[in-house]
Amino acid sequence: MSISSNFKISEASLKEFIRILLPEGIDKELNIYGENKGENVLVKVEIDGKTGELEYKNIENLVEDQKFIMAKSALLKAYGKNYPWGGLIGVRPTKMTRRFFLWGFSEEEVKGILKGMYLVTEDKIELLIEVLKIEEKLLNKKAMNMYIGIPYCPSKCRYCSFASYEVNSKLGNFFPEFVEKLVEEIEILGKYSKDMNFKYESLYIGGGTPSTLTEENLEKVLKAIRENIDLENLKEFTFEAGREDSITRKKLELMKEYGVDRVSLNPQTFNEKTLENLNRKFNRKHFDEVYKDIKEIGFILNMDIILGLPGESVNDILYTLEELRKYDMENLTVHSLAKKKGSVLYRDENFQESHVDRKAIELRIKEIVEEKGMHPYYMYRQKNSLDWGENVGYSKLNCESRFNIEMIEENQSTMGLGGGAITKLVTPDTEVNDQIERFINPKDPYCYIQEIKERNEKKIELFNKLK
Repeated sequence: MSISSNFKISEASLKEFIRILLPEGIDKELNIYGENKGENVLVKVEIDGKTGELEYKNIENLVEDQKFIMAKSALLKAYGKNYPWGGLIGVRPTKMTRRFFLWGFSEEEVKGILKGMYLVTEDKIELLIEVLKIEEKLLNKKAMNMYIGIPYCPSKCRYCSFASYEVNSKLGNFFPEFVEKLVEEIEILGKYSKDMNFKYESLYIGGGTPSTLTEENLEKVLKAIRENIDLENLKEFTFEAGREDSITRKKLELMKEYGVDRVSLNPQTFNEKTLENLNRKFNRKHFDEVYKDIKEIGFILNMDIILGLPGESVNDILYTLEELRKYDMENLTVHSLAKKKGSVLYRDENFQESHVDRKAIELRIKEIVEEKGMHPYYMYRQKNSLDWGENVGYSKLNCESRFNIEMIEENQSTMGLGGGAITKLVTPDTEVNDQIERFINPKDPYCYIQEIKERNEKKIELFNKLK
């Protein structure tokens, strides 16, 4: 498409916006005009024989890309689109909104910006503000977090795009050696972290499905963590057990023995036919047994569900929500299905999204979390999400996951170990913005084994900038 504008824009960003939110306009000619009109800014767009305009007070002294933001919203008006999140396309709306507060805007002014410039609906604005207030109490830039990735699963779910390989596949042959190299990495970076006096506030073992580890290998990894990582400042230690088909009571007891205090048990849906079609094994009887073990041993429990799985109707989702009422969890994460590039679903030409009545679903979720004494404490969004929905974490008071909050806000540096783990060095750039440098471990277990020595050296080189 051709774009003309009388002010600076990012054509790549704008085309991506149109591709996702306005696909009918992707091959059209677009003309954008912006002007300062007294105390206001006015932006007009012309596309595909349609026009849209937006006017808002001039805050360009703080928001230098104001006209560009307004051009996106004007495009939505041209096509008559009324998305709940308006033109707020980013995956971290809380991070963006928090920046407005750092710039000195009041709560009412921030709400006005979200509604007037981005066209976000009032209910989503209230969600954003509520989450931000919780986050502000827990964010701690002086600390760090650690992520350990186990890139193996019993089977690969069709919707999954994470670093994950079936343990019974060819790459599963490298499983024992992967564990040995991971233990080495924990030893090397644990010693380095102690030398640098890094203060880890949260530690998260994810994947993949970390509980794919055998009991013997699980103990090796947990023992290496306890012996090599300084856990004195740790406020939470999470193990994403996730799938009931890979969990035993012995594994849970080992986790507890070595200091894990949070686990996930993720049904995604309680409709077993859906899970079977997604290549995810599920045994409800065993799920309930694992749940009972988790509660008896004394973990903080998180459960995940996904809205919009293929073939699921509103009634199917409502059934899953009703089943959740039977479980006493401290955290609940509600995801909207996203068709991700790394997933099997992305390549499935026959895949059809389930279009659900979000209002009915959101009302039921609200009822359930209120019954359980939970509040929203973190959220993020993804491109290609169902109906432009969001992923929201709900929690009982004082059970919020600091790791989840810090990762979404990109407020702390992260030391990433294991397959596919992302290391982030976060350093202040300005009073409001941070500079973020990333380094990624190989996802493929074989590549991880071959390259980890060199990768660790580069990670150490990255964090040596803090000296």
